[in-house]
Amino acid sequence: MILALAPALQSPFSLMSPAGLGDQRPSPEGIYALHRPSGVELLFLPGSTPQSHLAALIPLGNDALGHIEAVTRFWRAWHRRPVTQDTRVTTQQRRRLRLMLQAADGREHGASYREIARTIFGETRVSADPWKTSPLRDTVIGLVESAITMIGGGYLQLLRHRRRS
Repeated sequence: MILALAPALQSPFSLMSPAGLGDQRPSPEGIYALHRPSGVELLFLPGSTPQSHLAALIPLGNDALGHIEAVTRFWRAWHRRPVTQDTRVTTQQRRRLRLMLQAADGREHGASYREIARTIFGETRVSADPWKTSPLRDTVIGLVESAITMIGGGYLQLLRHRRRS
């Protein structure tokens, strides 16, 4: 979320104390910080700080709805209201991402697909079918391949809502 100095005509809002903000990292664009309670990454444009009177800038591009959701999560966390879940990644996608990380980590450390399957699915499920024709084998190979794609830059798609063409 991009934060800037609020125009004088707006009611002032300031974070006052930077409680809940992670480490602040200066950059040419401004100061980056993570608001831990909401999970929203903040960018304070040059001239603004957490103590400034702030306004959120929302670019009106294809990702505007995602930015609005981020502002909503941040606002709810700041006002100690229940924070809504980020809708860009479903529960099933979170589970698959976790399995992909496990599979990629195992593969990077020299584990075979079968060893990865045993770790993820358990020995009983893996030994229930012949390995060469097991659907678990295909699943593990798919997890590893998907993880390699994510590691190669595909993770950026997680930041965007899926849209119809």
